[in-house]
Amino acid sequence: MRFTPRSARLAGAAVAAILALGLSACSSTTSSDSGSASLGTIKVGALATPAGDILKFVQDNLAKDAGLDIQVTDFTDYNTPNLALSDGSIDANLFQNSTFLKTYNEASNDTLVSAGEIYLPSAAFYSTKVKSLDDLKDGAKIAIPNDPTNEGRALKILAAQDLITTTENPTTLKDITANTHNFDFVEIENATLAQSLPDVDAAFVTISFALPAGLTAKDSILIEDKDAPYYNVLATTAKLESDPRIVELKKLLLDPKTKAFIEKTWGGLVIPVS
Repeated sequence: MRFTPRSARLAGAAVAAILALGLSACSSTTSSDSGSASLGTIKVGALATPAGDILKFVQDNLAKDAGLDIQVTDFTDYNTPNLALSDGSIDANLFQNSTFLKTYNEASNDTLVSAGEIYLPSAAFYSTKVKSLDDLKDGAKIAIPNDPTNEGRALKILAAQDLITTTENPTTLKDITANTHNFDFVEIENATLAQSLPDVDAAFVTISFALPAGLTAKDSILIEDKDAPYYNVLATTAKLESDPRIVELKKLLLDPKTKAFIEKTWGGLVIPVS
Protein backbone atom coordinates (compact mmCIF):
# COMPACT_ATOMS: atom_id res chain seq x y z
CA MET A 1 0.00 0.00 0.00
CA ARG A 2 1.26 3.46 -0.91
CA PHE A 3 2.07 5.60 2.15
CA THR A 4 0.65 9.12 1.49
CA PRO A 5 0.57 12.18 3.78
CA ARG A 6 -3.15 11.54 4.27
CA SER A 7 -2.58 7.93 5.32
CA ALA A 8 0.22 9.12 7.60
CA ARG A 9 -2.20 11.45 9.30
CA LEU A 10 -4.73 8.68 9.66
CA ALA A 11 -2.12 6.33 11.08
CA GLY A 12 -1.00 9.00 13.50
CA ALA A 13 -4.56 9.57 14.60
CA ALA A 14 -5.04 5.84 15.11
CA VAL A 15 -1.88 5.62 17.20
CA ALA A 16 -2.98 8.60 19.25
CA ALA A 17 -6.37 6.98 19.80
CA ILE A 18 -4.76 3.73 20.90
CA LEU A 19 -2.45 5.59 23.27
CA ALA A 20 -5.38 7.53 24.66
CA LEU A 21 -7.29 4.33 25.27
CA GLY A 22 -4.25 2.83 26.97
CA LEU A 23 -3.83 5.86 29.21
CA SER A 24 -7.55 5.83 29.95
CA ALA A 25 -7.33 2.17 30.93
CA CYS A 26 -4.36 2.89 33.19
CA SER A 27 -6.20 5.83 34.69
CA SER A 28 -9.28 3.71 35.20
CA THR A 29 -7.23 1.01 36.92
CA THR A 30 -5.53 3.54 39.17
CA SER A 31 -8.86 5.07 40.08
CA SER A 32 -10.27 1.64 40.77
CA ASP A 33 -7.29 0.74 42.92
CA SER A 34 -7.64 4.01 44.83
CA GLY A 35 -11.34 3.40 45.30
CA SER A 36 -10.73 -0.08 46.66
CA ALA A 37 -8.47 1.44 49.32
CA SER A 38 -11.41 3.46 50.64
CA LEU A 39 -13.07 1.54 53.46
CA GLY A 40 -16.06 3.87 53.56
CA THR A 41 -18.03 5.09 56.56
CA ILE A 42 -18.37 3.48 59.97
CA LYS A 43 -20.92 4.68 62.51
CA VAL A 44 -19.69 4.42 66.10
CA GLY A 45 -21.67 5.12 69.26
CA ALA A 46 -19.88 6.49 72.30
CA LEU A 47 -20.24 8.47 75.47
CA ALA A 48 -18.82 11.90 74.76
CA THR A 49 -15.88 11.60 77.17
CA PRO A 50 -13.45 9.97 76.85
CA ALA A 51 -14.59 7.61 74.07
CA GLY A 52 -16.09 10.32 71.85
CA ASP A 53 -12.98 12.48 72.24
CA ILE A 54 -10.73 9.57 71.31
CA LEU A 55 -12.79 8.69 68.25
CA LYS A 56 -12.81 12.30 67.07
CA PHE A 57 -9.02 12.46 67.46
CA VAL A 58 -8.71 9.37 65.27
CA GLN A 59 -11.11 10.81 62.71
CA ASP A 60 -9.27 14.14 62.53
CA ASN A 61 -5.73 12.78 62.53
CA LEU A 62 -5.56 9.18 61.29
CA ALA A 63 -8.73 8.03 59.57
CA LYS A 64 -8.33 9.85 56.24
CA ASP A 65 -5.02 8.21 55.40
CA ALA A 66 -6.56 4.84 56.29
CA GLY A 67 -9.49 5.42 53.93
CA LEU A 68 -11.99 5.42 56.79
CA ASP A 69 -14.70 7.93 57.63
CA ILE A 70 -15.78 7.75 61.27
CA GLN A 71 -19.19 9.14 62.19
CA VAL A 72 -19.60 9.41 65.96
CA THR A 73 -23.01 9.22 67.61
CA ASP A 74 -22.93 10.58 71.15
CA PHE A 75 -24.91 8.85 73.90
CA THR A 76 -25.55 10.10 77.41
CA ASP A 77 -26.27 6.84 79.23
CA TYR A 78 -25.18 3.21 79.42
CA ASN A 79 -28.48 1.72 78.31
CA THR A 80 -28.96 2.76 74.68
CA PRO A 81 -25.60 2.25 72.87
CA ASN A 82 -25.98 -1.54 72.78
CA LEU A 83 -29.60 -1.28 71.68
CA ALA A 84 -28.54 1.01 68.84
CA LEU A 85 -25.81 -1.43 67.84
CA SER A 86 -28.20 -4.36 67.95
CA ASP A 87 -30.83 -2.66 65.77
CA GLY A 88 -28.26 -1.55 63.19
CA SER A 89 -28.38 2.19 63.88
CA ILE A 90 -24.60 2.07 64.45
CA ASP A 91 -21.86 -0.36 63.40
CA ALA A 92 -19.88 -0.37 66.65
CA ASN A 93 -19.73 1.29 70.05
CA LEU A 94 -17.05 2.24 72.53
CA PHE A 95 -18.18 2.77 76.13
CA GLN A 96 -18.30 -0.54 78.00
CA ASN A 97 -16.05 -3.23 79.39
CA SER A 98 -16.33 -6.92 78.54
CA THR A 99 -18.18 -7.72 81.79
CA PHE A 100 -20.84 -5.12 81.03
CA LEU A 101 -21.14 -6.50 77.49
CA LYS A 102 -21.54 -10.05 78.76
CA THR A 103 -24.19 -8.97 81.25
CA TYR A 104 -26.08 -7.14 78.50
CA ASN A 105 -25.97 -10.15 76.18
CA GLU A 106 -27.25 -12.48 78.89
CA ALA A 107 -30.06 -10.14 79.92
CA SER A 108 -31.23 -9.40 76.38
CA ASN A 109 -30.36 -12.70 74.69
CA ASP A 110 -28.13 -10.78 72.30
CA THR A 111 -24.84 -11.77 70.65
CA LEU A 112 -22.78 -8.59 70.50
CA VAL A 113 -19.03 -9.20 70.52
CA SER A 114 -15.84 -7.47 71.58
CA ALA A 115 -13.33 -6.64 68.85
CA GLY A 116 -10.70 -5.98 71.53
CA GLU A 117 -9.75 -3.86 74.54
CA ILE A 118 -8.90 -0.20 73.92
CA TYR A 119 -8.45 1.73 77.19
CA LEU A 120 -9.19 1.72 80.91
CA PRO A 121 -11.46 4.57 82.02
CA SER A 122 -10.31 4.59 85.63
CA ALA A 123 -13.20 4.92 88.04
CA ALA A 124 -12.76 6.49 91.45
CA PHE A 125 -14.42 7.32 94.72
CA TYR A 126 -14.95 11.07 95.07
CA SER A 127 -15.92 13.13 98.09
CA THR A 128 -16.38 16.75 99.10
CA LYS A 129 -16.38 15.81 102.79
CA VAL A 130 -13.38 13.53 103.42
CA LYS A 131 -9.83 13.22 102.07
CA SER A 132 -9.59 9.42 102.02
CA LEU A 133 -11.75 6.33 102.34
CA ASP A 134 -10.22 5.72 105.76
CA ASP A 135 -11.80 8.98 106.95
CA LEU A 136 -15.30 7.69 106.33
CA LYS A 137 -17.17 7.40 109.61
CA ASP A 138 -19.39 4.51 110.62
CA GLY A 139 -22.77 4.92 108.98
CA ALA A 140 -21.36 7.07 106.15
CA LYS A 141 -23.58 7.36 103.10
CA ILE A 142 -21.90 5.99 99.97
CA ALA A 143 -23.41 6.30 96.50
CA ILE A 144 -22.62 3.53 94.01
CA PRO A 145 -23.81 2.72 90.46
CA ASN A 146 -26.98 0.67 90.11
CA ASP A 147 -25.80 -1.42 87.15
CA PRO A 148 -24.35 -4.86 88.04
CA THR A 149 -20.93 -4.31 86.46
CA ASN A 150 -20.06 -0.98 88.02
CA GLU A 151 -21.80 -1.73 91.31
CA GLY A 152 -19.66 -4.83 91.68
CA ARG A 153 -16.64 -2.79 90.64
CA ALA A 154 -17.23 -0.32 93.48
CA LEU A 155 -17.85 -3.07 96.03
CA LYS A 156 -14.64 -4.87 95.06
CA ILE A 157 -12.59 -1.72 95.66
CA LEU A 158 -14.14 -1.25 99.09
CA ALA A 159 -13.51 -4.91 99.89
CA ALA A 160 -9.90 -4.61 98.77
CA GLN A 161 -9.54 -1.79 101.31
CA ASP A 162 -11.02 -4.06 104.03
CA LEU A 163 -13.93 -1.69 104.53
CA ILE A 164 -16.49 -4.37 103.72
CA THR A 165 -16.48 -8.09 102.96
CA THR A 166 -18.16 -9.50 99.85
CA THR A 167 -18.54 -12.67 97.86
CA GLU A 168 -15.82 -13.37 95.31
CA ASN A 169 -17.60 -11.63 92.44
CA PRO A 170 -20.11 -9.14 93.87
CA THR A 171 -22.65 -7.48 91.62
CA THR A 172 -25.28 -6.18 94.06
CA LEU A 173 -25.59 -5.13 97.69
CA LYS A 174 -26.85 -8.63 98.48
CA ASP A 175 -23.28 -9.84 97.88
CA ILE A 176 -21.97 -7.91 100.90
CA THR A 177 -21.27 -10.50 103.58
CA ALA A 178 -20.02 -8.11 106.27
CA ASN A 179 -20.51 -4.36 106.73
CA THR A 180 -18.92 -3.66 110.12
CA HIS A 181 -18.93 0.10 109.53
CA ASN A 182 -22.65 0.09 108.77
CA PHE A 183 -22.16 2.08 105.61
CA ASP A 184 -25.42 3.29 104.10
CA PHE A 185 -25.18 2.38 100.42
CA VAL A 186 -27.32 4.27 97.93
CA GLU A 187 -27.75 2.81 94.46
CA ILE A 188 -27.94 5.54 91.81
CA GLU A 189 -28.00 5.67 88.02
CA ASN A 190 -24.40 5.99 86.85
CA ALA A 191 -25.04 9.14 84.85
CA THR A 192 -26.20 11.09 87.94
CA LEU A 193 -23.65 9.92 90.53
CA ALA A 194 -21.46 13.00 90.19
CA GLN A 195 -24.45 15.21 90.98
CA SER A 196 -25.11 13.20 94.16
CA LEU A 197 -21.83 14.27 95.83
CA PRO A 198 -23.33 17.11 97.92
CA ASP A 199 -25.84 14.66 99.41
CA VAL A 200 -23.51 11.77 100.29
CA ASP A 201 -20.18 11.25 102.01
CA ALA A 202 -18.60 9.57 98.98
CA ALA A 203 -19.63 8.46 95.50
CA PHE A 204 -18.16 6.02 93.02
CA VAL A 205 -18.12 7.71 89.61
CA THR A 206 -16.84 6.32 86.32
CA ILE A 207 -14.73 8.67 84.26
CA SER A 208 -17.30 9.05 81.48
CA PHE A 209 -19.43 11.03 83.93
CA ALA A 210 -16.72 12.34 86.26
CA LEU A 211 -14.91 14.40 83.60
CA PRO A 212 -18.00 16.21 82.24
CA ALA A 213 -18.87 17.07 85.85
CA GLY A 214 -15.46 18.69 86.30
CA LEU A 215 -14.08 16.00 88.63
CA THR A 216 -10.35 15.29 88.38
CA ALA A 217 -7.80 13.06 90.06
CA LYS A 218 -7.34 15.77 92.71
CA ASP A 219 -10.97 15.37 93.77
CA SER A 220 -10.73 11.61 94.20
CA ILE A 221 -10.14 9.78 97.47
CA LEU A 222 -9.24 6.52 95.73
CA ILE A 223 -8.52 5.80 92.05
CA GLU A 224 -8.86 2.39 90.50
CA ASP A 225 -5.58 0.58 89.81
CA LYS A 226 -4.35 0.18 86.20
CA ASP A 227 -4.47 -3.61 86.63
CA ALA A 228 -8.25 -3.47 86.98
CA PRO A 229 -10.07 -5.81 84.56
CA TYR A 230 -12.40 -3.10 83.27
CA TYR A 231 -10.79 -1.97 80.03
CA ASN A 232 -13.36 -0.63 77.59
CA VAL A 233 -13.78 -2.62 74.42
CA LEU A 234 -14.71 -1.83 70.84
CA ALA A 235 -17.98 -3.71 70.51
CA THR A 236 -19.78 -4.73 67.35
CA THR A 237 -22.06 -7.43 66.01
CA ALA A 238 -20.92 -10.97 65.23
CA LYS A 239 -21.67 -10.26 61.56
CA LEU A 240 -19.35 -7.23 61.47
CA GLU A 241 -16.56 -8.57 63.68
CA SER A 242 -14.27 -9.24 60.68
CA ASP A 243 -15.44 -6.24 58.66
CA PRO A 244 -12.39 -4.30 57.32
CA ARG A 245 -13.79 -1.10 58.85
CA ILE A 246 -13.86 -2.65 62.33
CA VAL A 247 -10.39 -4.12 61.90
CA GLU A 248 -8.97 -0.78 60.75
CA LEU A 249 -10.75 1.23 63.45
CA LYS A 250 -9.30 -1.01 66.15
CA LYS A 251 -5.85 -0.58 64.60
CA LEU A 252 -6.20 3.21 64.65
CA LEU A 253 -7.49 3.23 68.22
CA LEU A 254 -4.36 1.33 69.28
CA ASP A 255 -2.01 3.47 67.20
CA PRO A 256 0.90 5.06 69.15
CA LYS A 257 -0.40 8.53 68.22
CA THR A 258 -3.78 7.72 69.75
CA LYS A 259 -2.13 6.36 72.88
CA ALA A 260 -0.04 9.54 73.20
CA PHE A 261 -3.20 11.65 72.85
CA ILE A 262 -4.92 9.67 75.60
CA GLU A 263 -1.99 9.96 78.00
CA LYS A 264 -1.50 13.68 77.35
CA THR A 265 -5.19 14.58 77.57
CA TRP A 266 -6.17 12.76 80.76
CA GLY A 267 -2.88 12.40 82.61
CA GLY A 268 -3.30 8.83 83.78
CA LEU A 269 -7.03 8.78 84.46
CA VAL A 270 -7.53 7.08 81.08
CA ILE A 271 -5.03 4.31 80.45
CA PRO A 272 -4.49 2.96 76.90
CA VAL A 273 -4.13 -0.79 76.59
CA SER A 274 -0.47 -1.77 76.48
